[in-house]
Amino acid sequence: MSIWMAMLIGAGLGVILTTLILSNTRNGRIKAEYEQYIAELELEHQQALIHAQKRSVNTSRAVLKGKMAEQMAPIMPEFQYLPSDAKFLGDPVDYVVFDGYTDLRDGQGRAEDIEVVLIDIKSGGARLTKGQQAIAKAIANGRVRFETIRIDFDD
Repeated sequence: MSIWMAMLIGAGLGVILTTLILSNTRNGRIKAEYEQYIAELELEHQQALIHAQKRSVNTSRAVLKGKMAEQMAPIMPEFQYLPSDAKFLGDPVDYVVFDGYTDLRDGQGRAEDIEVVLIDIKSGGARLTKGQQAIAKAIANGRVRFETIRIDFDD
């Protein structure tokens, strides 16, 4: 084999080895960049998960506080009616208050003094639902009535 042939084979092998080494280095750099990107995404995901858990716990606490406030409302100073006149419904409104009914029942009031009041208890920044707003509008427009339904068991 001639020296030129050996030099050509050596140069070819050198080019191949150099290409492989540079390729591995470039691939390693790209791999490192993607691993760093994945690590950043995992960190963001963990932070978002922690934030969502905290938000969920805070929302749950607010709901529980609201439900407690609904149940305790008749004994709170803000509640302007006799607790015995209030009947808890819970949904779609919290209470129906028959204001003056206890006095009438005890012989101290008049039938003309009774007022029916629908009350929903809210705490914090809570607002009326669309259904509650519709009920308030129906009452304001006078779309309220009293019915008696008789059930006959003698058939």
